Amino acid sequence: MKSEPENDRDDLARLRRGDEEALARLIGRWERPLFAFAWRYLQNSADARDLVAELFVRLYQQRQRLREDTRLSAWLFTSLSNLCHNQARWRRRHPALSLDLAATPDWEPADPSQPGPAVAIDRDEDLATLAAAIDRLPHDLKVTLLLHYYQGLSHREIGAAAGCSERGVESRLYRARQQLRAALACYRSGRK
Repeated sequence: MKSEPENDRDDLARLRRGDEEALARLIGRWERPLFAFAWRYLQNSADARDLVAELFVRLYQQRQRLREDTRLSAWLFTSLSNLCHNQARWRRRHPALSLDLAATPDWEPADPSQPGPAVAIDRDEDLATLAAAIDRLPHDLKVTLLLHYYQGLSHREIGAAAGCSERGVESRLYRARQQLRAALACYRSGRK
């Protein structure tokens, strides 16, 4: 069985030749991980879905321009991270409330083994604080952090997507963790 990069290269070559099924296979292979990345970046399902759809439109439109040796995963995540960054900048200038953040707590008061409302609310507040701290990271640190911890990409794959060396990825992860530690320390000291 072929590895995913080989499948991607084959499907990209077929797409260049006009095979519409190749695009369907690429979408089937990449839609979920790309949506997960976009959702974690933007914390908004509708925006994430729209950007992933736009990304596949761009892939189809630019299929002839991509070189044969293009590493599709790097192209997809780089393009999507740029789309997410632009969308986040637009949202900062045009703020709106995301319905994704208004999820109901997932506890059942009738079940004594489940945490009570106070614990669930504290957990949700901690997760919201972490998400806000990640959202405030500079774009390059945020992308590196999301690709590493949430997408599970290797340092080499992240470097290809982010346009830096493996050592650069390590440095970005270190700086992102430091900034998150500082932001969360301020939050924790404020709660006491």
